[in-house]
Amino acid sequence: MRVNGTTHPVEIDARVSVLDALREHVGLTGTKKGCDQGACGACTVLADGERILSCLALAMQYEGREITTIEGVDHPLQAAFVHHDGFQCGYCTSGQICSAIGMLAEHRAGMPSAATEDVSKTPTLTAEEIRERMSGNLCRCGAYNGIVAAIEDTAR
Repeated sequence: MRVNGTTHPVEIDARVSVLDALREHVGLTGTKKGCDQGACGACTVLADGERILSCLALAMQYEGREITTIEGVDHPLQAAFVHHDGFQCGYCTSGQICSAIGMLAEHRAGMPSAATEDVSKTPTLTAEEIRERMSGNLCRCGAYNGIVAAIEDTAR
């Protein structure tokens, strides 16, 4: 597996998820196992810059692709999360940050969301737009206002 710019030789069963490969075979535990069903987003990582739910992705599907975990992230969002108190217990934070990085790239590429009023042009990144785009990432503590503020701040 190629993770955070380093190749990690791993021999794993074809049924092993990216999440389990990262945590159990590569030793990177920043990516969290929440629901293990793709419903909470705690396991979100980036694959070639696109956000994926690592609990639903088979590691062998991502052979040869660059996986970025929270341990490999160096992004202004991290400081913005701290500044805007975009975390409480911190369990979801790694997935939130990786998802937000991917979401910002999707927005820059002009991809609309369900909240986009006019899909013929790049939407303005409003709080409503951010909430919709981040809706796959749950925070049990309810730090959503801080998360949205951190993303808005970083997007500016």
